[in-house]
Amino acid sequence: MLGFLAEHYPGVPIALHAGELTLGLVPPEHLRFHIREAVEVAGARRIGHGVAISYEKDALELLNLMRQRNVLVEICLTSNDVILGVKGAEHPLPDYLQAGVPVTLASDDEGVSRIDLSHEYWRAATTYGLGYETLKTLARNSLTYSFLAGQSLWQSTNPLRVIDACAADPLGSPHPFSAPCKAFLDKNEQAKLQWKLEREFNDFERLPWWQ
Repeated sequence: MLGFLAEHYPGVPIALHAGELTLGLVPPEHLRFHIREAVEVAGARRIGHGVAISYEKDALELLNLMRQRNVLVEICLTSNDVILGVKGAEHPLPDYLQAGVPVTLASDDEGVSRIDLSHEYWRAATTYGLGYETLKTLARNSLTYSFLAGQSLWQSTNPLRVIDACAADPLGSPHPFSAPCKAFLDKNEQAKLQWKLEREFNDFERLPWWQ
C-alpha cells in the first residue's frame, strides 16, 4: 500500500518501523524480508529499529543499498534490550556503523523504558566505546536525514563539508556575518536547525570541565 502511495505522492517522505524482531518471536523465514521490503517496496527513507538486519536475505547487499540510498536507521538500544532481549554484541549498531549506513539514536517509548535520549547516548558510549566525534555524527544525522523543509547545511557528510553560502562563516556562530549564509539559513528550516545544533556543540565544548 505504501509503495503504491509513494508512486502517486513522490514528495511525501516515508518512515517505517521494520525489523523490530529476533529469533523466537517469529519463524526464522519471517525474519528475512521486513527491512528490505520497507526500503525497496515502500521506499522508506528512515527505518525504526532495524534489529533483524543480519537475518535478512543478502544482508550485506541490503546494507550497501541502504548506504547508497542514505536510508537512516533509528537505533533504540534500551527498547531493543527490554522488549527483544537484544543487547551488547548481539545488537547490529556496530554492523550499521561499519557498513556506512547512517544511524541516529532514538528513545522509542520513554515512558515504557524509563529512560531519555541522553541515556541512549550514554549507553552507546559505554557499551560500544563510541567516541565523542561519532556521537556528534549520530546527533547530526538526526537532522541531516530528517524530513524538515529546505536544504541541508552540509554539502557532503563524508568528509563533512558545509555548503558554499556559509563556508566563510564560523560554523555555528551566534550570528552569521555573511549575507549569503544568513539568507540561506533564513530560507531553509533544516539548515537553520543544523546551524543551531553546531552552536550548541560549540557551547558544550567551551564548558570549563571540557579541557
